[in-house]
Amino acid sequence: MTTFVKKNVIMDADAMRRAIVRISHEIIEKNKGVENVVLVGIRTRGVPIAERLASVIGDIEKVEIPVGMLDITLYRDDLSTLAYNPIVHGTEIDMDLNGKTVILVDDVLYTGRTIRAALDAIIDMGRPKAIQLAVLIDRGHRELPIRADFAGKNVPTSRKEDIKVCLAEQDEIDEVVIGDLE
Repeated sequence: MTTFVKKNVIMDADAMRRAIVRISHEIIEKNKGVENVVLVGIRTRGVPIAERLASVIGDIEKVEIPVGMLDITLYRDDLSTLAYNPIVHGTEIDMDLNGKTVILVDDVLYTGRTIRAALDAIIDMGRPKAIQLAVLIDRGHRELPIRADFAGKNVPTSRKEDIKVCLAEQDEIDEVVIGDLE
């Protein structure tokens, strides 16, 4: 069994807040406003990050940004190796995605496989005008040709390291830590 041994805090609560504010401004700028923009958080930690982005964007633009929750469990390419009965938390997207700019939100971008699964799921729900990707951490090591449009921090890592994003909504603290896998 692999264990995570914490080495360093690479983002504290203030750094995370600043990254969320910066990404929010970048989303507004890239899309020339937020008309027809929706945020879709990938469960689990992408959802609270999407909600935070929506709150900041809403404060800046004085509009309410729709936020959906996406569970990619059944779209994973390694589903057969996970378990006989995978736990599905459900997708909650209560808006029409056709013609919208969908901002997919996740905590860490690594190999790109989670995002590939999320793209498949989104396409099954409609035909967006565009799909963009916002992540809090981009750690490299891509196995698929996927890149983030918006990244809070680029953190070069080795494959022996791992990144853990802790969010107050789930973990009672806001921080990003890097550690070793042993």
